[in-house]
Order: sequence, then structure tokens, then C-alpha cells
Amino acid sequence: MILKLYQKNNSPRDVERVVKVLNDGGIIVFPTDTRYALGCHVLKERAIERICELKRLNPKKSHLSIVANSLSALSDYVKMSNDTFKLVKRNIPGPFAFILEASNRLPKIFKNRKEVAIRIPENQIARDICSQLDVPLLSSTLPLDDEDETEYLTNPELIAERWENLVDVVVDGGYGESEGATIVNCLGDEPEIVRQGKGELIES
Repeated sequence: MILKLYQKNNSPRDVERVVKVLNDGGIIVFPTDTRYALGCHVLKERAIERICELKRLNPKKSHLSIVANSLSALSDYVKMSNDTFKLVKRNIPGPFAFILEASNRLPKIFKNRKEVAIRIPENQIARDICSQLDVPLLSSTLPLDDEDETEYLTNPELIAERWENLVDVVVDGGYGESEGATIVNCLGDEPEIVRQGKGELIES
């Protein structure tokens, strides 16, 4: 299914259709403030396995993100110091993924995993979905097989052409970005930018 959503004034019924798919264990392609991403309910293990199979990832080793509408929605899944909380708060919503210590609330598929990245994107479609879902999305950006194929990361029609038969819903949120998020490792004494992408981190 392909579903068109907008940055404002979406029909709650349309968002609910996406949320029902997620609650039923489905996976979606959805827009963020950077690249389009694959997403599923953070506690549905089979859906997480499907995303990992599509991207050929090992969930115990790969960097997956959890995406939410607010920091409070993420509080059960990660641990952070006061300084880290302030850093994250200064930069959300925005094109950043913060690597934090994981809590034991994550599914068993993450067993022995000590960290996970969090995102609160500046994209109202993603945030509307998360808000109605009541739990975060587990997310991983769409894979790029060939650097010459960036249109398949940004053009919703081409994204739908490639992914419609592999996922349960493709959310068409308009043209996406070709640049990824800036990844910030917050596990040490000082935050460290491990990949500079879209966005400039405000550190103080």
C-alpha cells in the first residue's frame, strides 16, 4: 500500500491506517528530516527481523535507531546522564542520531546489546505516526546500493516502485533528503561526532 501524507493537516484516519499496520507487526517506509527509512514497532521482534533481512543486517551488531515524538517516549529504552539529556534537548527535533546506553526494555533480539541510537526528527509525518503509535519506531535508513541511485532515496515514486512489494506501507511524504543524519556518540565522557551529516550540533 502507498499512502500520501503531508507535513500538516493529515487526516487522523490516514495516520491510524499506518499505526494499525505497525501494531499488527508490519513494516513501513516513511520520511524523516534526512533520508527515508524503514520502520516498525520497536517491540515487534519479527518485524525487526524483517527489516534486518531486507538490509542484510545482524541486529546484535548493526546500528539501528529508535525514533519517537519526544524524549519522554524514549525514556524507557535508554539511559542518559543530565549532561547528555541537556545536549539532546538542545538539538531536537533535528537531523541527529544520539548513541546512548540501552535499557533492558528493548526486545530479546537486542540481547547483550549495550547501546542504541535515538532520533526525534524534524518531520511532522514521522512524529505524527510515533505520537499515535504510543511507542517508538525502530528505524533504519533505506539502503543505497549504488551512489548513482540517490534518486531512489529521495523520490517517493521511485521509492514506492522499489519497496512497495517488500513492505506493508510506503508513506509518500514528498521528496526526501539525500544526506544522512549526524551521528553523535554519547557513551564517553564527552560527546563525539562519529559521522557528520545534515545539521550542526549545538554543544553548549
